[in-house]
Amino acid sequence: MPPTQITSRHNPRLKEAAALRNRKQRDEHRQTLVYGARESTRALACGADLRTAFVCEELLGEAGRQATAELEARGVEVVGVSPDAFEKLAYGDRLDGVVSIAATSRRTLADLPDLPERPLIAVIEGVEKPGNLGALLRTADGAGADAVVVADPVIDLYNPNAIRASVATVFLDKVVVSTAAECIDWLRQSGVAVFATRPDATESCWQADLSGAAAIVLGAEATGLTDAWHTAGARPVSLPMLGVGDSLNVSVTAAVLLYEARRQRGASRRH
Repeated sequence: MPPTQITSRHNPRLKEAAALRNRKQRDEHRQTLVYGARESTRALACGADLRTAFVCEELLGEAGRQATAELEARGVEVVGVSPDAFEKLAYGDRLDGVVSIAATSRRTLADLPDLPERPLIAVIEGVEKPGNLGALLRTADGAGADAVVVADPVIDLYNPNAIRASVATVFLDKVVVSTAAECIDWLRQSGVAVFATRPDATESCWQADLSGAAAIVLGAEATGLTDAWHTAGARPVSLPMLGVGDSLNVSVTAAVLLYEARRQRGASRRH
């Protein structure tokens, strides 16, 4: 751990980093903030290009010290920051002593790695909350989705809250951005069956055959999916709702559908 190098809240490097909370600044500099020791090391594991880590030694626990050592070993510049100055950079109520700067990129469908013969694809259209977007990315990764397409994004994929909620899986090369029209064409050309989540669909996820090449499309909680998916012939599928509510949180819906698709495909990749 290097000695404390920044002690003033007005330090230019600290001010430049704090400005990355603003989307315009993130877009201009093609950088974003990664909050947390776990998220920073996970971002590295997901392929992120981490440039700098601001570290407050007084706030570090054992996990934070281990993360800092790993960041240094991986060539990330580690800058010591005093507790008072660190408050300028920290955001929210979770201060574990590590905030990193990562480069951003806009990956498209053309950038996806080669997919298997029967890919499982998650498509996320128009989700408006960073926490929901991040949770969806984390869920898709956990269920072993081969690709995650964020179609017509409303929010910034690299919003720090989305990164935290995704546990940095937003940096995986299988997460890409496209328009809904481009995604529909790509799925059609790839021979992938498209299942659109709708609460009023008569076919449930237990009845649908999700064992082949399949894309599960999820929309915003407030507005659902756009008509483009219905026009394109996407197959409506629902979750059985046995209570008074007619739907679940979008990330919970994604978890049920993606894990059902994984169940239909047999054993998981790890076990």
